[in-house]
Amino acid sequence: MIQNFISMNGYGFFVWLSFAITFLACGMLYYKTYKTLKKYEKDFAKELDQLSEAERKLVLEKSKVASQFLASYNKSI
Repeated sequence: MIQNFISMNGYGFFVWLSFAITFLACGMLYYKTYKTLKKYEKDFAKELDQLSEAERKLVLEKSKVASQFLASYNKSI
């Protein structure tokens, strides 16, 4: 029963190879996106640190994304 499922009447190699390639491509895309996001987060944190206290407070009040980023960034440090 399992052997029939794995072989899929002779097409199993192509089916399982397609699944493997798809999962590998999705994994690589996820890793690249995650790495890029972390790079942009570090750059944003550096820029935010260079601002004066009043400017930083103004940015955080106006930007919901910036305040969420700062909260998650502080947790990861």
